[in-house]
Parts: sequence; structure tokens; C-alpha cells
Amino acid sequence: MTSAEAPTGSGQPPGAPTRPATPGAPGTPTSPEPPAKPRRRASRLLKANAVVVVWLGLTVLAALAGDALPAPRWLLVHLFLLGAVTSAILIWSEHFTVTLLHARPPDHRWSAARLGTANAGAAVVLVGAALGPWWAAASGASVVVAVVVWHTAVLLRMRRRALPGPFAHVVPWYVAAGAALAAGGLLGGLLIARIAPSDAHERLHAAHAEVNVLGWIGLAVLGTLFTLWPTVLRTRVSTLTRKASRTALRLAVPGLAVAVLGLLLDRRWVAAAGLALYATAAAVALAPLVETLRRRRPTTPAGWTLAAGVAWFEVALVADLVMVVVRPAAQAGRALETVLPLVLAGFVAQTLLGSLSHLLPAIAGGGPARLKRNAALLERGWQVRLAAANLAVPLLVLPVPGPLRLLGWTLLLGSVTAFVVLALAVLLGPALADRPAVPAIAGMLLGCVLTGAAVVVAAANAPGTTGPAATTLSGEASGAVSGPARTVEVTLVGMRIRPSTIEAPPGTRLTLRVTNRDGQRHDLRLSTGQSTPMLDHGQSATLMLDTPATAVDGWCTVVGHRAAGMSMRIVPVTPAGTATTAQATHDGQMSGHDMSASADRLDLTAPMSPGWKPYDATLRPAPGGTEHRIEIHAREAELEVAPGVRQRMWTFNGTVPGPVLRGRVGDVFTVTFVNDAGMGHGLDFHAGALAPDRPMRTIQPGERLTYRFRADFAGAWLYHCSTMPMSQHIANGMYGAVIVDPPDLPHVDREYVLVQGELHLGEPGSRTQVDKIVQGRPDGWMFNGTAAGYDHAPLEAKAGERVRIWAVAAGPGSGTSLHVVGAPYDTVYKEGAYTLKKDGPGGAQALDLAPAQGGFVELVFPEPGTYPIVDHDMRHAEAGAHGVFRVSAP
Repeated sequence: MTSAEAPTGSGQPPGAPTRPATPGAPGTPTSPEPPAKPRRRASRLLKANAVVVVWLGLTVLAALAGDALPAPRWLLVHLFLLGAVTSAILIWSEHFTVTLLHARPPDHRWSAARLGTANAGAAVVLVGAALGPWWAAASGASVVVAVVVWHTAVLLRMRRRALPGPFAHVVPWYVAAGAALAAGGLLGGLLIARIAPSDAHERLHAAHAEVNVLGWIGLAVLGTLFTLWPTVLRTRVSTLTRKASRTALRLAVPGLAVAVLGLLLDRRWVAAAGLALYATAAAVALAPLVETLRRRRPTTPAGWTLAAGVAWFEVALVADLVMVVVRPAAQAGRALETVLPLVLAGFVAQTLLGSLSHLLPAIAGGGPARLKRNAALLERGWQVRLAAANLAVPLLVLPVPGPLRLLGWTLLLGSVTAFVVLALAVLLGPALADRPAVPAIAGMLLGCVLTGAAVVVAAANAPGTTGPAATTLSGEASGAVSGPARTVEVTLVGMRIRPSTIEAPPGTRLTLRVTNRDGQRHDLRLSTGQSTPMLDHGQSATLMLDTPATAVDGWCTVVGHRAAGMSMRIVPVTPAGTATTAQATHDGQMSGHDMSASADRLDLTAPMSPGWKPYDATLRPAPGGTEHRIEIHAREAELEVAPGVRQRMWTFNGTVPGPVLRGRVGDVFTVTFVNDAGMGHGLDFHAGALAPDRPMRTIQPGERLTYRFRADFAGAWLYHCSTMPMSQHIANGMYGAVIVDPPDLPHVDREYVLVQGELHLGEPGSRTQVDKIVQGRPDGWMFNGTAAGYDHAPLEAKAGERVRIWAVAAGPGSGTSLHVVGAPYDTVYKEGAYTLKKDGPGGAQALDLAPAQGGFVELVFPEPGTYPIVDHDMRHAEAGAHGVFRVSAP
């Protein structure tokens, strides 16, 4: 008997170099096979496990490709689980059954056919789910399920024909795992084929994940560990094993069934009870392993890696149970996304790598010397790889900052990649020496590589498609058409999704034709699971869903884009046009029907309302004379403060900002202030030097006062309402600018004035709005009273003209860093003094102003084109402090 096949007194499956078996020892299976057959079988195992290793390599490539793939997260998970893990379970469950039962092995040609067909089915699932059509993915899933059912029947037949033995209790675990995969495949087919109603998608997704991970993978792993664990530790099988195995299986199967049923029926506590029973079963199953561990500590990389995988399995079960308890079953799919890295990186990956670390050297063959050499090869750097993988798990699970999450991915992928490289070296070593084996292995490797390449190439070159081809497996809508059909054109542009809100009666069959009009790549994912591929500029894709009874959120999945405002909502409405009861409750909890609840509600790329006129930013020369009279009225007005967003504002003369006053040093301004509003207001001119007691007092509705001041100092000055709390009055629009020319101010071709203010949406004086003002959380920022107004009504200039831009920061809490893209300043005047003049060699890139400060800059546009002008605090620019100069030829 060769070392590649010899089970020992520990109940060891084949593949571990260990001490010779003691004939007749308790729990010692013996093999009747002659040496030639084990050697041939080891060669076949070598070829089969090459497929597993290559699937692992493709998983790493998918992780590195990221958003270059359609449904990157889905593909990453299924390349690993459906490709690598499923192949490993098919290979080793059959092999362990043959060895532990001393059964006659099935014809190796049929075994190879099952493995090859399963891999072909998996490839079709991956391509069909990522690129469509949906029926291709459903067909591939059916093939995989059929192969697993066939495989399970083979195991049952071998068990029935084998003589009773001490390890027969392992096979029912594999049978139960196969049944779980069949159930999981059925649920996956329902997701793909859109048979179930759309409101059941989340529950189906959660049940599909649970039955596959805890059933197909979890049961297979637990059954294998009864004998693999003592084999790896090179000790005897615990006397607790047989009883623990049978008891645990009797608990695990009904526990998993109850958990899946609870998820499908949206019964959270039923699902939790089932998971608790499954967790109890896992504890019972692991009891013999713990007893073995007390007698013998791990000394090999395989032992430590398996121990880590088992530990993370227990943590994952607890986390899974907690997530199901705290979240409704209808949201379980989203809740389980938190647990997924824990399961995949902590449990499944380390269990698979630990098992292969122990088994690969033996099946590689080549005699004792080669076995020792291969084992040493796989052990290279194992402490570092093990530490990296286990440090990666919490970084991927916990809510850590982006750089730490990136570190987690780097550690995990580095660890897996190192193992793949070492494993390929072990697998290809004997193949290169055995020339006849090279074509077989090369064919298997080529098949796996072509599968991954097909997905990558198709994703990279697929044009914008329509229909299910543009959606992912988890993104297929389900259910027959139950209402009227409607098509909506959805545009991705300017870090916004337009329209941001779609209203439709429940049951309406919505077709979203999504087009990316932006310069960078975007996608659209819906909370129901539908998702487009990542779209380049000009590409389109189509999503379909039945409008449910509750709102559906949509967003771009590119990191940071959702937070920047790329989100939308599909709102169910009654035929009368009002939100459904469930939706009204949801919106009431969110914002009390306040359209201004959040800055991401602003769609700055949407068109302005018909009839909107921009604030005239043109600054006219100072009028003649030394005294200037003006009348300012405090009044309330409804203004468009952002594209399509109108709000009641407190104003001076009905505009934000109020009228611009201009004069020269020494001029006198006589202002008649009239309060036409419904509350008290006052005036404070920063350009004047006088006691504030009387001229800055608050006057009541219907009153008037005369405010007279002399402009003794040059500069760009703020004026605003002086009534307390001033932060609210300024935030609601009561501010303006006074321009006092410095002596000998040179002539320029054009002058503009920009008064930057904060935008606090909501009813003026409401608790919601006041809280945002006090906490310094504006919904946006405005130039001259409208967020992004000068994007829609560009400021004009000609190439070669000298342009002067006056600026005042009205606040109330934030300043500005005014910057023109593509045109440096050659003159800067700030707070009454020049900091840069055009006759010098220097230039400036920004005019920085604190709240209530002002100044001007001068520049010459070098050539025709469009030049953005922004507050270079990008939070402000991206929330509205943005406009453009349209520069034409001279």
C-alpha cells in the first residue's frame, strides 16, 4: 500500500504521509487495493485538483479586475464557491467515500465526466448571469444541480454496497450536502428565471445563500473534518466521533431546513430558531475535534489553517444568527452581505487551503523524497500567509476606513495568490516529468482559463445591451407582468441619476433604459437586486422590475459616487398619484415629507424650471456723484435655489443676494429700509463705520428706517440682516454686497460679482432647518442664490479680454476658495489690499475668503472654451458652488 492511499489507525483519509497503520486497531480501515490502482487514482486526483487551483487563480483575477467585470461582487463569490469549492467537494467527497468504506471506486471516466460537466455548467452560469441571457444561466444551474444529484446517488450506491464500517457515518453528511445544493440551485433558478414575485427577491436571495453555504459547503466540511482533522494532527480518531456525527446530522438538517423556510416565509424568529439549531449541531460535530485538539496540538500549516477556518466558522454562525435576529427576513439578503466576507475569507477559504495543503503533496506522487519536497514547498512562508489571511478577515468585515479595507483585500489576495503559485508548482512538477499526463492537465487548465477569459473579454467589449443580458444573477427581476408597462429613460451624468424620482402604481412593469452620459464609468444598482454592468460613456443597459408596494432605492456602486449624490428612488403611488401607505410611512420616518431632507436630493444637472432667470452677475461701473440713494425691502419670496427646487426665502428686494451697491471711497449711501415681511428684520452694512444701536435695530412688519453711512474704506463688503439669530436670517438669503472701488482702479473689459452663500433646505425657521444651520450641515452652496445656476446660464467673456471677478463670502458658517479652472489670476485684491498685481511675475490660483470677507481677482482667458469657476473646497463645489465661463473667440 502506498503512502498516497494508506489510511491509518487515526481513521485517516488518503493523502497524508504518516506512520504505518496498525492492523486491527480500533477504527482502522484497511485497503484491499494493490499499489498500482492507488497510483493511478492519485494521478487522476492530481489532474482533477488542478481545476480547483485554477478556479482559485481566476477568483484572484476577478478580485483584481473589480469593476472591469459586470457584477464584480457576484462573479467573485461564484468563481470561488461554484468553481473552486464545488469542484473540491465533488472530487474529495467521492474519494473519501471510496477509501473510508473500502468501496469499489466508480469508473474514473464517469467521475471525470461528472466533474467536467459540473465545471461546464458553472461556466455557463457565470457567463449567462453576468452577460445574459437569463435562460443560459438557468440552464447552467440546472446542469450543476443534475451533476450533484448524480454524484450523490453514486455515493449512496457505494454506501449500500459496502460492508459496515466505523466511518460509514461520514457519507450521510455528503448526501445531505448534495440535497442542500439541489435546493439552493432551485432557489437560484427562481432568482434567475423571474418566476417568483419581485417582493420575494430578497428572501429568495437570503435562503439561496444560507442553504448553499451552510448546507452544500458547511455539511460537507463538517462531515470531512471527522476524519481529516485527526489525520492532519497525526493522531487517532476520537471515540466521540461516531455518536457526535449522527447526533449532529440529525440536528443540522432540520435546523437548516427550518432556517431556510423562515427566510422564505419572512418569519425572522423561525429562521433564527433554525439557525440556532444548526449552530448547536455544529457545536456537537466539533466536540470530537476539540477533544482531539486537547490531545494533540497542530504542528503543520494544514493543521493551523484548518483550525483557523473552524474558528471563523463558529464566529460566522454567531454573526449570521445575530444578523437574522436584528434584521427582518425581507432584508436578510442585505444583512448577510456583512457576514459574507467572514464566511468566505475566514471559513471557506482557509478550510479549502488547509485541506489542499495536506492533500496535494501526497497525490502529486513521485515517492517519499518528492512527497517531502512538495510538502516543504507548500509550507514556504505559511506563517506569514496564515497571519495575513486572518488579519484580513476583520478588516473586510468591520466598518473600517477605506485604506484599511484595501489593506484587508491586499492581505487576503496576497495569501491566496501565494498558495495558488505554490500549488501549481506542486501539481505541474510530476506532470512535466510524466509527458503523457501533460495534455490532460493542459486541457483542464485551458478550459478553466477560457471560462474566465470569456467572462472578462465579453465584459470588456460588450456594448450597451438591453434586456436581461445587462443584469446580474442577483439582479433579475421576477414575476409575470401584473400591471401596465412603462419605459423610463434614466441618465447617469454629473454625479447624478436623472430622474432622481420615478413614481408608478404598484405592479407597473417598469423598464429602465439606463444611459451613461458622463465622462467616467457608472452603473445603476437597485435595492431589489437588479444591476447594470459598469457603463462607459455612451453605453446603455436595461433593467426591468415590477414596482413593489414599498420604495426601491437605486445608486451607482462606484466607491464614493453614492455618497456624492448618485442615487434615485422608485416610489409606488396610488392611481390618484399619492404615495402608498407603506411608502408614506417610510418617507415620514425619513424626513416628514420635507423635500429638503438631504443634499443628495439635489440634482444639479437637472434642467432649471421654465421661466427661471439667473441673478445678473454683471457689475456695472460706480454711478456718478458722491451720494447714492437706494430703497431696500425685506420680503419673502419663493425662489428656485437649485435645478427644479423651489423654496421660500427671506430676501432683500426679492432676490438672493440683495441688490449690489457700488461707489467710491468717501461716497455716502442713504438706504431706506422697509419691512414688508411678516416678522422683524434689520440691516447691518459692514462698509459703514457707525454705532449700531439705532441704524442696525430690528424693525417690525410695516415699519421703515433710514440707514446712512459713508464708505471710508475700499473693498468688497457684506451686508446682511442684523436680527437675531443672525445665522438663520443670513442662511435664508438676507445678505448682499457693497463694492467700494479702490482709488485708481484700472478699467477692465468685464466685471462680475459672485456672492457665495449656504443653502439650507426646508421651511425657514423649522426645527429641521435650524438644526442643520446650527450644526453647520448645509444642503448645498450657491453663487448668487442658486446652486449650479451658472452651469445652466454661463457667464460670458471673450478670449483675450481682461475680466474682474468680485467675490464676497456671505456664509453664515463657511467661506470660499474661489478658483477658475484653466485661467490663473494675475491680480488679487483681498480685504482692502492688493496681494498680487499683474505687472509682477507671480500668479495666483485661488482667492481664499473667510465668512464675511471679500475681494476681487483679475484674469485673461487665453483661448475660447468653457472654464469652470468653483469653490475649491470640493465639498462646496460638488454641492452647488460651481459655474462656468463660456469664452468665445475675440
